[in-house]
Amino acid sequence: MLQSIKWENGTVFILDQRLLPEKIEYLKCTHYEEIAQAIENLSIRGAPAIGIAAAYAIAVASLSAKSFSSEEFLSDLNPVFQRLINTRPTAVNIKWAVDRIKKLIENNLSLSVTELRDMVIEEAIKIHEEDIQVNRKIGENLIHLFKDGCTVITYCNAGALATGGYGTATAPMYLAKERGINFKVIACETRPVLQGARITAFELMQAGIDVTLICDNTAGALLRKGMIDFAIVGTDRTVRNGDVANKIGTYSLAVLCKENNVPFYVAAPLSSIDMSISTGDMIPIEERASEEVTNIKGVRIAPEGVKVINFAFDVTPANYVTAIVTEKGVFKPEELRFKL
Repeated sequence: MLQSIKWENGTVFILDQRLLPEKIEYLKCTHYEEIAQAIENLSIRGAPAIGIAAAYAIAVASLSAKSFSSEEFLSDLNPVFQRLINTRPTAVNIKWAVDRIKKLIENNLSLSVTELRDMVIEEAIKIHEEDIQVNRKIGENLIHLFKDGCTVITYCNAGALATGGYGTATAPMYLAKERGINFKVIACETRPVLQGARITAFELMQAGIDVTLICDNTAGALLRKGMIDFAIVGTDRTVRNGDVANKIGTYSLAVLCKENNVPFYVAAPLSSIDMSISTGDMIPIEERASEEVTNIKGVRIAPEGVKVINFAFDVTPANYVTAIVTEKGVFKPEELRFKL
């Protein structure tokens, strides 16, 4: 299984997902700014994966800090924290990782700078390792859906390359494959950056999973024909009332699923659930460059100067979600605020 990110002796290696599926190449990052830019330019993407990347960025920054005291160490890292939080505003995992490490430092200011630095590195590695275990637990909580002959549709990429390993939406697929269950996956291409075509299809084929790629606008036809049994998607931020922010187009798929009585599941690690926000209307939605829409791999497909709207994410209201599946279990959207 390919890894989206690796830590080796103080250096971070990031799989450059912009080059997939044609080329497998890792970026070597020895400065936190290189990791921040990799997050912004989508070299690494997926809410859990960029949370891990943020943690490793802090670890890298801690190695070059020239602080003489623990208080100065924290002060020197504050610009790093803010830089990382500003990279991509919709996914909550970055702030979750930053806050976790910042709080760890604040609670241990009696230690030396060397001890704090070692603690930061250990915590970043721990965040990565925990994510893999979380994904497997999500997979276990969804595996009951997979029966011989079933077909699942997924959107964007919530796979191993969007996480520390196994993925969120794809975790039950990997487990089902390991257990010899025969099933099919329908992967939506996911315009405009084509994460479904370039990454999900590639990743599942590498694992020997039966995957079929479709244009995003084909999903409704398949659902109407009864060719889909259920949908599983990931999430960049799920809020207190169960509203879900995910890659743009997720809302459309959820509406189509409800119209055709097909269950719609969201695989959501606790790190992507934001209880500080009450409804999806309050989630900041990232807007990206118009060139992502007007060009494909450097080739212009739209008239020069045309106006573009390029939201990176949309919000699916809770009433379109059958269940939210976390490492702690399966919950109806309205149960989140009471059971988590």
